[in-house]
Amino acid sequence: MDDFLFRAVLGGVLLAVVCGPFGAFIVWRRMAFFGDMLAHTALLGVALGLLIGVDVRIGMIATCLAAALILAYGQRQSRIGSDTVLGMLAHSTLALGMVALAFVQGVAVDLMAYLFGDILAVNTGDILLLAVGGAFALGVLAWMWRPLLALTVSPEIAAAESIPVERLRLIFMLLMALVIGMAIKIVGVLLITALLIVPAASARFFARTPEQMAIGAGLFGAASVLAGISLSWHVDTPAGPSIVISAAFLFVLTAGFSPLVKRLVER
Repeated sequence: MDDFLFRAVLGGVLLAVVCGPFGAFIVWRRMAFFGDMLAHTALLGVALGLLIGVDVRIGMIATCLAAALILAYGQRQSRIGSDTVLGMLAHSTLALGMVALAFVQGVAVDLMAYLFGDILAVNTGDILLLAVGGAFALGVLAWMWRPLLALTVSPEIAAAESIPVERLRLIFMLLMALVIGMAIKIVGVLLITALLIVPAASARFFARTPEQMAIGAGLFGAASVLAGISLSWHVDTPAGPSIVISAAFLFVLTAGFSPLVKRLVER
C-alpha cells in the first residue's frame, strides 16, 4: 500500500472512531444543525489562517471554538431562539469565509478541498493532531458520559440531581467544535455532519444500550471510510463524497436488514 493511501486510511479510521460517540449524542440531542454551523464556521477559520499566516488547522479549530462560545451565550438570551442564532452563525460565517478568501494574496486556495475534503492529502501532522486531539476529546467525553446522558434524557431531572447542566452543555459544544475543526480536511465543510450522523443512525438499529450505539457508530464510520476510499481508488471518484455515499449505503442496508436481525436475536 502506498504511503499516502495508508495515511488516508489511518486518518479516516481515527476520525471515524472519534466521531462515533459524538455522533451518537448529536442524534440523541437532535443537534445536526449545530454540526452544520460549526462546519460552516471552519471555512472562515481557513481564510483567517491564510490571511494572518498561521496553520489553517489552528484557524479552523479556533473559529469553531469561538462559534461554540457565541452560541452558548446566544442561547441564554431569551429574546433570541437557539435555531435563530444557529442560522445566523452558520450562514454569516460561511459568507465571511468566502469573502475573506477573496483577499488572500499569493496563495493558491483549493476551495473544493475544504468544501468536500481531501483525505488523500492527509499528512503525518494531520494524523498526529487527530490522535492527540481525538484522545483528549474522547477522554473528556468518557469523564462526563453519565451526567451528559442524564442531561440528554431530561434536563429538568438532571438539574434536580445537582448536575451542572449549563457547564456540561458548554463543554460538549466545545468538544464538538474541536472534533469538527480537526475533521474538515478529511471530509470537508459540507460533509462532516453526514459522517457524524449517518453512522450513528445506522448503529441505532442494533444497539441496546447507549454505549453499544457509540461503539457501533465508530465501527460503521470506520467501515464507511474504508469503503469510500476503496471506491475512490478503483472508480476515481472524490474521496470525501465517496465516504459519505458509503455511509448512506450502509444505513440503507442496516435499515432494511435490521428487522430480520432482530427476529433472529429474539429467537
